[in-house]
Formats: sequence, structure tokens, C-alpha cells
Amino acid sequence: MDDYYYMKAALVEARIAEKKSEIPVGAIIVIGDKVVATGHNLREQLHDATAHAEIVAIRAACAALGSWRLTDATMYVTLEPCAMCAGAIVNARIKRLVYGAPDSVAGAVHSWFGIPFANNLNHRPEVVGGIMEDDCRKILLEFFGKVR
Repeated sequence: MDDYYYMKAALVEARIAEKKSEIPVGAIIVIGDKVVATGHNLREQLHDATAHAEIVAIRAACAALGSWRLTDATMYVTLEPCAMCAGAIVNARIKRLVYGAPDSVAGAVHSWFGIPFANNLNHRPEVVGGIMEDDCRKILLEFFGKVR
């Protein structure tokens, strides 16, 4: 199993969000070859500004593992994380972040801020961007094409 395999699973989560009229972003957290948590945007459903796919997945992983430290985990997310989510990824000590489409508006990994690369933070995850970028971008473009 590789990054493409797991990004396809994150895209399944994004489709679940879309069916709930949420912005279609999905995330999964993997340790070894086991998916330990999944998440998708739930801001509208939960009336919670922090219910981004990454936060939902981090909370689920921490609950499943009984620890806030996700030091052996890889997160796969369909859209470049925002500042809140990039900070949560660093704080959860996630080992590796893999994302699909860049976010030129709010992305805080490569597009803006470079949060995971800040030398003054106590943890810096490995980051890979652009995995299945076209598929991840397409689901967002289709969604916004329908709602706007």
C-alpha cells in the first residue's frame, strides 16, 4: 500500500462530506498499514468552526489510541491544511503529512506560512504535497460549481 492507496481512502471521506453538503475534504490517519481514524468536514452539521476533516480525524485517532501523541502516524488529507489544522498536526506530533490539492487561499503548509517547517516549533512532520492533486481539486471544483 502506498500514498495513492491511502489518498483514495481520504477521497472517499471527502465524498461522504459532500453528501452531507459539507465542503468535500477528507482525512485519514494511518499507523503502519492500519487506518486508525477517518474524518471529513463537519462544520455545517456540528455548527463547529473547528470541525475540519483533519481535526475530526486527529480527535478520533487520539481517542482510539488513548494518547494525544500520534508520533508514528501519517495523515492523508485531500486539501492542504489551514493554519489551525497545520498547527494541530504539529501539536499531535504526526510523523508524516500527505496532502492532495494545494489551497492558495488558506493553505498553511506550502501556500502560506509554512507552519510544519517552522524552526521554532518543537516538531516538524515530513510533508508530501500533490498526491492525486487533480482528483482532490476536481471534487472541490465540482462542489463549488454546484453551490455557487
